[in-house]
Amino acid sequence: QVQLVESGGGSVQSGGSLRLSCAASRYTASTLCMGWFRQVPGKEREGVAAIRSDGSTTYVADSVKGRFTISQDNAENTLYLQMNSLRLEDTAIYYCAAKTRGFSCSGSPLLFDTWGQGTRVTVSS
Repeated sequence: QVQLVESGGGSVQSGGSLRLSCAASRYTASTLCMGWFRQVPGKEREGVAAIRSDGSTTYVADSVKGRFTISQDNAENTLYLQMNSLRLEDTAIYYCAAKTRGFSCSGSPLLFDTWGQGTRVTVSS
């Protein structure tokens, strides 16, 4: 089964940038969709962006459109989330996830079956 490890989180000032990485081990051809999600205490985990194994972005949350970009390096089995123009409301624990079953690829966390441990992003003013 694929294993995911996020990195790149940290503290950044509002307006700054950060790039998150998600290293996948035991990656298989059945992993057709991966995504980034975020969660804050008291809130439901929400989708940030999703991407198919062919490199096509299938979902970007309205709240991050124009600021965040999801991408992947298949040769390195690594998923990225480039975050620009960060805002206070972007503060959250960010998770990467894989969907190994089915053919859909969306921003719903309920559809993903394998998760990383999360990396914290804190945006300050």
